Amino acid sequence: MPGATERQPCPRAGSSPHHPRGADPLNGMIASQDIRSHGTRTHIKPFCFLSAGRARCRCIRDGGSLKIGRNAVADEELSIGAREPLWSVERSFSPLVGTAIHNGGHVRGDLVDRFFLSQAERLREEDPFTELFIRDLPNRIIFHRSRFEIDLNRARDMAVYVRPEQAWGLEVWRDALPQQVIDASLALHDAYYAMLEQMLAGIESMHGGFVLLDVHSYNHRRDGADAEPTDPQKAPVINIGTFSMDRARWAPLLDAFMDALSAQKVRGACLDVRENVAFEGRGEQTRFVHERFARTGCAIAVEFKKVFMDEWTGEPFPETLEELRAALSATLPVLEDRLRTVL
Repeated sequence: MPGATERQPCPRAGSSPHHPRGADPLNGMIASQDIRSHGTRTHIKPFCFLSAGRARCRCIRDGGSLKIGRNAVADEELSIGAREPLWSVERSFSPLVGTAIHNGGHVRGDLVDRFFLSQAERLREEDPFTELFIRDLPNRIIFHRSRFEIDLNRARDMAVYVRPEQAWGLEVWRDALPQQVIDASLALHDAYYAMLEQMLAGIESMHGGFVLLDVHSYNHRRDGADAEPTDPQKAPVINIGTFSMDRARWAPLLDAFMDALSAQKVRGACLDVRENVAFEGRGEQTRFVHERFARTGCAIAVEFKKVFMDEWTGEPFPETLEELRAALSATLPVLEDRLRTVL
């Protein structure tokens, strides 16, 4: 396998060969990495968001170096006050937008004692560190609440998990939620989409259209920390979801994006980027964009396999995070250029 600094031709998006387990650092060996192995431990400092039951450490950039702290279990459940942000928005003069709507782990105080799931179990289904991947997009939205409070990527009537079948078979709550509690969560769903539509309309007005990268992550070791990972043939490192997209209209942009992403190397291997394999992009946010901005908005669901962390312990792999961020960043000029040609 070539070294990380040696550029070798990468296969066309969707044509990556099968890698035997242990041969591909993104499909086997990387899950055993430890944060100390990257030689940067002396430079790591925590930057923590408090969430229920845990001080969850996040990535920040300070003076050019990535800093990631370990998760630290709190002594008691921590309620999130009314002054905690629901989401963060950064707006720039650009038609490119990145969102990380499952990045958050906060839950409001009146939900804390209602959970049957532990915080660690909730974390396993959240998308920690995905906000890092969108750091280089000029327009960014990061949602800070847990998907177990409100899932913004579900239609409104399914956005609160009230039954196990809505949440991967998990028993989320100790008892049935009162309607007023559900309504309080649904109000966040309404407010978010009102904000999103207003923001995207403003970008559309300035630039004639936009591209939104809807960034998520997914588990590939669901059978246990020591079990075999999902077959790489069924789990690309980056899954591109296009279900609600007018595929013919946006083909010049989407194909160029996938080609540019497939040309990047992470941990010395060409990125395996495929369309509609592990997921088809059936989420609410891309559907909403394509309904409200049918001719001017291209929303692409981008699912990173959790090769950048240990999905069972929550431990991040800093070097892989940085390389995946750089890989996505390298596609931005392509997106902006092709958007002009499509519009």
